[in-house]
Formats: sequence, structure tokens, C-alpha cells
Amino acid sequence: MADQFSRTRLVLGAEGLERLKAARVAVFGIGGVGGYTVEALARSGVGALDLIDNDTVSLSNINRQIYALHSTIGRQKTEVAKERIADICPDTRVTVYNTFFMPENSGDFDFSQYDYVVDAVDTVSAKLEIIRLSKLAGVPVISSMGAGNKLDASRFRVTDISKTSVCPLAKVMRLELRKRGIKGVKAVWSDEIPIKPDEQKTEEARENKARRAVPGSLAFVPSAAGLLIAGEVVRDLCGV
Repeated sequence: MADQFSRTRLVLGAEGLERLKAARVAVFGIGGVGGYTVEALARSGVGALDLIDNDTVSLSNINRQIYALHSTIGRQKTEVAKERIADICPDTRVTVYNTFFMPENSGDFDFSQYDYVVDAVDTVSAKLEIIRLSKLAGVPVISSMGAGNKLDASRFRVTDISKTSVCPLAKVMRLELRKRGIKGVKAVWSDEIPIKPDEQKTEEARENKARRAVPGSLAFVPSAAGLLIAGEVVRDLCGV
């Protein structure tokens, strides 16, 4: 008789599903990229998800973020995600942290309790600390590089970060990881040259008093990166 994961079982097998059910995955940042990663992990049967983000849904998120709807504007993204996961797979254990992960609060997280870590945050300092602590705990980690100002979702790929090119964020990360002697970091990145945004600051940037323009983004670009990440996590956890 068919069940919720009968189609998944045909591909991953019963043992693979059991591995996913027993796994605990932390996703740092659940915006355009991380939100789709969480969605796919929940639908794949990952047993426990830790969601770390302190952002609320805004109107400008609706064009690309899975938790962003007119009905969720103003709500914590983690809480919206938790409700959605409960409707997808009620047995999934969800722990939310309404905080932005930073080196300053990294001591609040025990990385040794995770089976896999997803870095989908924006700041270099936070990304480096997530990777450092994952490596220190011996936990697999995958890091998302830049998805803004890009049009071609087919240009994303998964490699060791040392093999990345073109992406400005990946260039900075390569340099900083090399300084710290950290090797063997799996990254999702695009070799598409970013589109130069309008030199005039957007209304959103002006409202936030930002010093630079807010990156442009589309529905099908960060989502593609997020789903690629989820696929890597699922395959690695299952040993495929």
C-alpha cells in the first residue's frame, strides 16, 4: 500500500529512508536558497531539522522565497517554515532559532549534534564560522555561494570550493578559508557572470539606508541552488 514516502523508497530504498529519518540537519539561513533546501529535506523525510534565521517575511521576498506570501508578511520565517513542515511531514522534529548566526553567538550551537550542516547565510564572517565549527565537529557541511544578480539557473554546480571561479563571493571565501587552513568544503556556485545592477539604489536599499544596491533575484535562481543543496545532503546521508 502506498504511503507518503513510497515513491522516495523506490529510489533510495528502505535503508536510505531510515538513514534520513534518523538524521538531524541544521540549515543556517532560510531565505531564497535555504528555504527551498528545507522544503526538499522535509519532503525527503529528514527526521529532524534545525532552522536558524531571525528574518521576517517582507513584501520583496514574495518574488523568490517559498515561505513568503501576502498572508505571511511580517511573520518570522522560521515559524512559517515550522508550520509548513508540520503539514508536510508531522513526524519531523523542528527546532527553530530566531537569531542571526554570527561568530559572536556561535557558542550557542553544538555542531556535534548535527549529521549535516547547510550554510545558506549571506555574510562572509558567519559562513566562515559555520564551516570552521562543522569541520571541528567532523560534520559534513555544504556552503551556498552567490545567487544574486543572475539569470541562468542551469549554471549552478557542486564542487569543492577550491574549484570555483567567476563568483565574487566564492573568491573571497577561497582566500579566507586558505588563510585558516580549511580544506575540503563542498560548495554550490554558479559560473555565470553577475549582472550589473542599476547604479541607482533601489527603493528597498534607500529604505534600509544601505550603502549599496540590493542584489536582484528571481524565483528560479535561488530555488535551483537550494534544491541542488538538498540533493547533495540527501545523497550524502543515504550514502548514494
